[in-house]
Amino acid sequence: MKNYLQRMGRSLQLPVAVLPAAALLVGIGNWWASASNDIVAHFLQAGGNAVLSQLPLLFAVGLALGMSKDKDGAAALAGLVAFELPTNVLKSESVATLLNIKVATVNPAFGQIGNVFIGIISGLIAAALYNRFHETKLPMALSFFSGKRLVPILAALTMLLVSVALLIVWPPVYDALVTFGKFIVGLGAVGAGLYGFFNRLLIPTGLHQALNSVFWFDVAGINDIGKFLAHKGIKGVTGVYQAGFFPVMMFGLPAGAYAIYRNALPERKVETASLMMAGAFASFFTGVTEPLEFSFMFVAWPLYVLHAIFTGLSLAFAAFMHWTAGFAFSAGLVDYILSLKNPIANQPLMLILQGLVLAVIYYFGFDFAIKKFHLMTPGREPVTADDADDLAIATDADDDKYTRQAKQIYAALGGADNLTVVDNCTTRLRLQLADTSTINEAAIKHSGAAGINKLDDHNLQIIIGTEVQFVADALSHLKLTNAPITKTTTSNEAVATAPTATNITSGVTTDFYSVANGQYVDIENVDDDTFAKKMLGDGFAIDPADGTITAPVDGTVSTVFPTKHAIGFKTDSGLEILLHMGIDTVELNGAPFEVLVQTGQPVHHGEVVAKADLAAIKAAGKATTMMVIITNMDAVNLMKFKMLTNQVKVSDEIMLVTTK
Repeated sequence: MKNYLQRMGRSLQLPVAVLPAAALLVGIGNWWASASNDIVAHFLQAGGNAVLSQLPLLFAVGLALGMSKDKDGAAALAGLVAFELPTNVLKSESVATLLNIKVATVNPAFGQIGNVFIGIISGLIAAALYNRFHETKLPMALSFFSGKRLVPILAALTMLLVSVALLIVWPPVYDALVTFGKFIVGLGAVGAGLYGFFNRLLIPTGLHQALNSVFWFDVAGINDIGKFLAHKGIKGVTGVYQAGFFPVMMFGLPAGAYAIYRNALPERKVETASLMMAGAFASFFTGVTEPLEFSFMFVAWPLYVLHAIFTGLSLAFAAFMHWTAGFAFSAGLVDYILSLKNPIANQPLMLILQGLVLAVIYYFGFDFAIKKFHLMTPGREPVTADDADDLAIATDADDDKYTRQAKQIYAALGGADNLTVVDNCTTRLRLQLADTSTINEAAIKHSGAAGINKLDDHNLQIIIGTEVQFVADALSHLKLTNAPITKTTTSNEAVATAPTATNITSGVTTDFYSVANGQYVDIENVDDDTFAKKMLGDGFAIDPADGTITAPVDGTVSTVFPTKHAIGFKTDSGLEILLHMGIDTVELNGAPFEVLVQTGQPVHHGEVVAKADLAAIKAAGKATTMMVIITNMDAVNLMKFKMLTNQVKVSDEIMLVTTK
């Protein structure tokens, strides 16, 4: 059921995508009318309204096409037939004839039979009929009507039966929808806020489109978008389910993106800036928020809940102040400018002021939440050696960027053997796989994808952006041609790979010493996969009893990390040693550490090199384990560790023999 509703939400994007054309015509017509209310203005406005008045029909055709198995035109034709039959059989005049009553006494519900709700039902029924019967073979005498030609015929017969049912159930259903709409409208600003909050919460499932149809279109009599573009309704009220999105999408989310960038690790700031800038621009200019939202929606879900709360507050405040503006596509700069001259817009410039205030709220709200709860927003995840592994298939010189990205994703998914269905919505690839657990997530991220959402064992979403259609087309072609996969390794500047050992003296024994009073820990038992799996090299760890940290070897300080959480050493024999103080402590930006040495300084084992505030590290939710790693282990052979099994002292030595 969940998958069906997600497909429905995706398919609704097709008719909704027509709205920007209508908005452009109406918007330009309004701007023209403000200067000269002549035939040109009326012509443009009439053109836009012609599209808007047929929205229920567009929903029927679009859903029938989008929900059909192979997106065939026969399904769209069936959707048209399915919609036209009940809307004509059950219009007020026809009902009066059927029931032998006067038109004036017909239930008013039948005067609204041609609405988006009926369009949706018609489209879904037509798609179901197409999927079931488009390959049906009739007897020879009727063979002309076999297959796809049969579907519109069945749609007409089926909707005739549905019309009989609607004759009975439509009035109470319509009354219930209107009652729900009136209830939300009756809540005023609170109702607008609740709508905004749930609109954001439903985006991960794709079900927000179903909610939107109630408030934006003529399902329950609200029709906020339709009325606004036609400048009908009440000034300061029509548009309340749209206006509050402008401050969020144009100002709030970009400010939140800046907070995410500011909290990224130093070594990830460049890539994080690229991701956040692209998402922020899409949000500000076009109102497309999914690339930005999906970048933190799952890796830092509390932040997304905070975003939903802020969105609800924005809609509630704009509705309370009666500041209104509207859109046909989304609440970006383009739609905002087009709505400024709409006669029913009320003090739309005040939404800019609200947006500036909301930008401050978003920035400090996001910044506080990220730091307080140590959220793994983009750029804060640790770099591991696994990030360097990539998959690809052969590229051609004439491949464009979409084809190259599709090839990387195709290979990371496991190729045609694992990829069963390729689909997309406005910004997301919506894929069905044989097994989502086998994908290479690192390779997908390296392709330039903004985020990944595993829905279950078979359904996967990859966030691409507004150009997703081109990537989806290329991916579909790769699946269709069953393109082969070859494994390659690509470099990544952000990945700290173990350097090749050079200038290491053969046959020299180096004595290693504990770096703190405490308990010895095998490196395999450290609570961090990067160290436990020896991705950086072999070594040992200490759970410290106090914060006095000493040098593990005789040598020279080669590196002091800017965040003070790690110090590098190099011995006279050429060994490169990393002392890493705590786990994930890079996120603390050096606060609990005091480094007492500097780069190039000679040190002797047991010499104090740093002070660590263990209580502060623990209060931040981090482990205090001290790791000592030999990073050029490819030229090193560990012979023995001589350590006590309980309390370790600085003088207890570890013997290490190096060979080439």
